[in-house]
Amino acid sequence: MFKPVLMSALLIVSSPAFAAADDAATASATTAQALAEGEVRKIDLAQQKITLKHSDLPNLGMPPMTMVFKVKDPALLTQVKVGDKVRFHAEKLPEGYTVMSIQVAQ
Repeated sequence: MFKPVLMSALLIVSSPAFAAADDAATASATTAQALAEGEVRKIDLAQQKITLKHSDLPNLGMPPMTMVFKVKDPALLTQVKVGDKVRFHAEKLPEGYTVMSIQVAQ
């Protein structure tokens, strides 16, 4: 008599946890898909800019090319050096094309 009620209660209580796990997995997959490949060509600490030779940037509708980006956080420029192969995410903000995240490719 109590078993169906208990099982229903457990399902209701655990459902948000499963939903949160699914949301985290979806966010992680979306982030991974949004990362583009590139190579650092130049770093300008004074201007807080980085020049990248990059692959397609589907989220920006941009073909492969070499271009200068602003950086969201100047600390990103200390994580890479000229010649590094990188994976990065860029967005078009009102102030221009901006690297939001960058990491050395494995």
